[in-house]
Amino acid sequence: MTDSAGIPGGTDAAGGPRKSPHGRRRRLLRRAGLGVAVLVLAGAAGGWWIYHKLDGNITEDTSAAAELERYERERPTHLANGSQNILLIGSDSRSGKGNAKYGPDRGTQRSDTVILLHLPADRKSAAAVSIPRDLMTDVPSCLKGDGQRTREQLAQFNWAFEWGGAACTIRTVEKLTGIRIDHHMVVDFSGFKQMVDAVGGVEICLGGPVNDTEAKLRLPAGRNLLRGEQALGFVRARHSLGNGSDTDRMERQQQFLGSLVNKVQSNGVLLNPTRLYPVLNAATSSVTTDPGLASLRGLYELVRGVRTIPTEHITFLTVPRRPYPSNPNRDELVQPEAGRLFGQLRADKPLKVTPPSPMEERERNERTSHTRTSSPEPRPSGTGTGPSPVPTFTGTTADAANCR
Repeated sequence: MTDSAGIPGGTDAAGGPRKSPHGRRRRLLRRAGLGVAVLVLAGAAGGWWIYHKLDGNITEDTSAAAELERYERERPTHLANGSQNILLIGSDSRSGKGNAKYGPDRGTQRSDTVILLHLPADRKSAAAVSIPRDLMTDVPSCLKGDGQRTREQLAQFNWAFEWGGAACTIRTVEKLTGIRIDHHMVVDFSGFKQMVDAVGGVEICLGGPVNDTEAKLRLPAGRNLLRGEQALGFVRARHSLGNGSDTDRMERQQQFLGSLVNKVQSNGVLLNPTRLYPVLNAATSSVTTDPGLASLRGLYELVRGVRTIPTEHITFLTVPRRPYPSNPNRDELVQPEAGRLFGQLRADKPLKVTPPSPMEERERNERTSHTRTSSPEPRPSGTGTGPSPVPTFTGTTADAANCR
């Protein structure tokens, strides 16, 4: 059979059989599908690599876990299902990359910053409670790095970390408060700076200029964006910044953490992959945690639980305390106020904070570091015979840390 041009094959052109439009569309779809599949696989492979890189960054504190397991029977019972108590520990260890410039590495470490973070079961609020380094308390017998054990004794709180690391600190806090610690995180100098830089710095507001030679900190009054080294100097300085007391330093640490919370929540860090990766990389490279948090998933679950808490519901306070009678440079708890605070946290019940009154501020400013102020007692909040009022303690909120 021939067509009208006499070419065999009917109506096809001389170049060969004509391709069907439907066939051409199917081939294009197949190629597009193959391209999408390659991109998906590449993305999955990249995502898998990133996940394992971040997951592998985290240092797991197996020795602390083993020591806590040894003393499981003496540890408090967790009374409130769904709530979490996390101990945040700042280490002054000189070992590790970037820490040698702060002093010689003598194989010891102390913790001048310990914060008990309580997350209620409903995750509608959070409370960060600072524990003074100079608080006199009962430190249990602890396992030292050389395999020896200390005796149980009354000692300054921050000795617990030097003697027995995170496990000793956790057991000391549990004995002091009766609160079960679910997780812990340890951050050193270098790790702190990395995390501050990863979020692009943290803004703080100063009522006056700072010229602190010991902390190597020189800042003008007003707004200041602090990055790694400056941020570390701001939270560590004690003897020549402010009134020179540990109370003043803890308040600055709380102010800084409140500003950090504002920064992370306000610039979309947690929802923007390009901003989130550097933060996760810095955070996972900087912390030593218990096995329960020593994974990217564990840390993500923790962050997810707090990322939507309004800043006005994130509170910062310090345990009620006063100068220790035999040594005014040390602290002791004020009872029954401290017990009331610990009881609220232990039972996952609410508490409120309020800034210090002008009189309290004046009294504190008039004192020197040798006669340091105590934390004011909780203030009554309500009268009558109705439900028990929510106890109010002197403190602040993350919302108050905003520069206004």
